[in-house]
Amino acid sequence: MMKRVLVFMAFAALLLIGTTQTSQAQTEEAVATEQAQTATTQQLNDPAMATTPVSNETVLRKEIKRLFIEGGAGFMGVILLTLILGLAIAIERIIYLNLATTNTEKLLASVEKALREEGLDAAKEVCRNTRGPVASIFYQGLDRAHEGVEMAEKSVVAYGGVQMGLLEKNLSWISLFIALAPMLGFLGTVIGMIAAFDAIEQAGTVSATIVAGGIKVALITTVFGLVVAIILQVFYNYLLSKIDGISNQMEDSSITLIDMLAKYNQK
Repeated sequence: MMKRVLVFMAFAALLLIGTTQTSQAQTEEAVATEQAQTATTQQLNDPAMATTPVSNETVLRKEIKRLFIEGGAGFMGVILLTLILGLAIAIERIIYLNLATTNTEKLLASVEKALREEGLDAAKEVCRNTRGPVASIFYQGLDRAHEGVEMAEKSVVAYGGVQMGLLEKNLSWISLFIALAPMLGFLGTVIGMIAAFDAIEQAGTVSATIVAGGIKVALITTVFGLVVAIILQVFYNYLLSKIDGISNQMEDSSITLIDMLAKYNQK
């Protein structure tokens, strides 16, 4: 499922980049025409209508589109692709971690009751019917409990490492996109500055219009790259906090389970 989502998002992003590149000149002309028509309409209509939330959102979308085109469809499209892929992975991880969250107190109470009244098989059945990494770790410990508490503890520790690896899966890709987005923005800025100096060289004179225009276009990619990195960093830190919480639950509940098994084997 995760692979299908990533492939679909990547295809959509590449399609968006190609469409933007082929229609850049037409879009600039259309934006200019729409701005002129909007200004005329606002003058004819009630001025209060220009301050409605819908009009503000429309202006914001046009401004973002204009900045995206001015920044260069190539670099801006690649940065947008990192945002789409990073968000796809982050959303998948959020769903997985939310499903992995377990009410450990309720689980421990159910396991203890089953272990006390019906034995190991009943406790294993409770864990088998419960979703999440904590229940999976409990099952592994209970499955080796007949070999002794020490063996059950080793099984819990070993399988806990496996579950931690599953919780942290694909986080390295989000970290990569966080680092990659601003670097791509800086690269676009450097290339844009080179293009600005080429324009100055061809013009044979230093013009404030040429310099300011070239620098503005170059810096747009940096801004967009930093914005993408900030968005992904927020999701990344949220995922880390969720993983830390689940990890603490796994460790605390595992200790309690070993104590239960120790008391059970003393009977």
